[in-house]
This record gives sequence, structure tokens and C-alpha cells, in this order.
Amino acid sequence: MSNDKNNPEIIFLGTGGGRVNLIKQWRATGGFRINSRSASIHVDPGPGALLNGLKYGQNPASLDAVIVTHFHIDHCLDAPLLLEAMSGYALKKGGIFIGSEYAVNGDKDGDRSISKYHIDRAENVYSAKFEERKKFITRRGSFEIEIIRTKHDEPTAFGFKLFLDSRIIGYTGDTEYSDALAKKFEGCDVLIANCLKPSPDGIPDHMKTSDIIHLLNIAKPSKLAILTHMGMKFLKVGPEREAKRIENETGTRCVAAKDGERFEI
Repeated sequence: MSNDKNNPEIIFLGTGGGRVNLIKQWRATGGFRINSRSASIHVDPGPGALLNGLKYGQNPASLDAVIVTHFHIDHCLDAPLLLEAMSGYALKKGGIFIGSEYAVNGDKDGDRSISKYHIDRAENVYSAKFEERKKFITRRGSFEIEIIRTKHDEPTAFGFKLFLDSRIIGYTGDTEYSDALAKKFEGCDVLIANCLKPSPDGIPDHMKTSDIIHLLNIAKPSKLAILTHMGMKFLKVGPEREAKRIENETGTRCVAAKDGERFEI
């Protein structure tokens, strides 16, 4: 947790992205956790989320919510473990699960990445609706989330803006870039962006360095932009170099997160 409990803290439990890194684990794939006075929330708990959380001093049983932005395994494989932890070792219902339609109910073919048993351990389950803003009550306070439509090969995937203890934290999730998307992220204090590739090496349904530059020139987060979900080529080119280029071309402070790194907002 942050030294000042009034300030939300973000801790990255994995900053790697892409199918090659998923197997090689150059960077971990555990997503990130937000700890604040009113809630502790784990976002996109991919492989290693539980172990890396424990490694970096995070208690999974203290979670108030788990968010899965889409049902690909690099974003949700450890979600069942966290749902068990959040619900008193699955002995009672507890906590909030927010997921894409496919993450909550399975896809049109009935394929699931998270079992119904584990989802049912949560006391409050929300299948994310695009452009909806919803308030949730936790044991310690409350938070609101605004669901933002993204363009990804999981058609129910989403990004979000989180309203928590007088801060606004944005997260793009996995998505192709568009100016319309960027405008949805205006007003954030911090914007966490998944940047899989360095420019000019793009790939459909994901963002590259030049996309992040366009994103920040429109969204203009007031405090910080944080890069995560970085693929092998991005890591080989040098995340710090790419973050510096983005910062120079946007005027927004930009940091490429490292596994285990913490940011107090």
C-alpha cells in the first residue's frame, strides 16, 4: 500500500504482452493492482497474478474487486484464484467481479475462460455495458467505473475510466487506436496504455508507439501516462527509449512500467 493511504497506488504485477512473451515470460503477465482508501482492485490478472502479487506484498484476500477487460488468457488466467481469495477461500460470496460479456458469460460458441463456479463466488457480478457508468459499494467506500468501447478481436473487450478517491484512472485495455477512442479518455489524472509494438511495427487490434503519441495528444492526462503490456520487440527496442520519445512528442510525462513498480497518484 501507499505510505499515504489517501493517495491511490498502482502496482504492476506484470508488464509484458503478446503471445511470445506470454510463454517466455521475459516480463510477467499479472496485470496491475490499484490500492486506495476506498477499494483494492486487481485489473486483468493474467498468468502469475497471484504469485507476483504475493511476491510484491499484495494480499489477495483484501481485494474488493477484480476487473477483466476481455477473456484472453493473458488477461484473465489467474482470475479464478483471485475470486477464490476475495470470497474467503470460496467459502462465501464476496467482492465485485467486472468483466466483458465474454468473460462473464462465455462467447457465442459457449467457450469460457473463467468458470461459472468462480464467477458465482463474487457477491456482485457486472457484465460491462459500453458507455455505461456504474457505481459500486465496497466494504470501505465506493468507486465508479465508466466502460469504454474498444476495437479488439474479442468483440466485448473494453477499456475504462475509474473514479476512485478523487482520482480518475484510465486504462485502454487491448485496442486499435482511433481519435474517437482517445477523446473518451480525456480528463484522466493517469492513463495506463497497453503498447504492444514499437513504431512502425504495428499489429491489428493493438497499439504501437505512434498510436500512444496520438492518444496522449488528445487525451492529455494531467499527471502521468504509464505504458504496459509490452511485447518482445518493444522490450528489445527499449521501453525507456520509447517512453522518452512519447514524452518528447506529447509533453505528457510518460513512463514504461517495470514489473513490481509502484506509482502513487
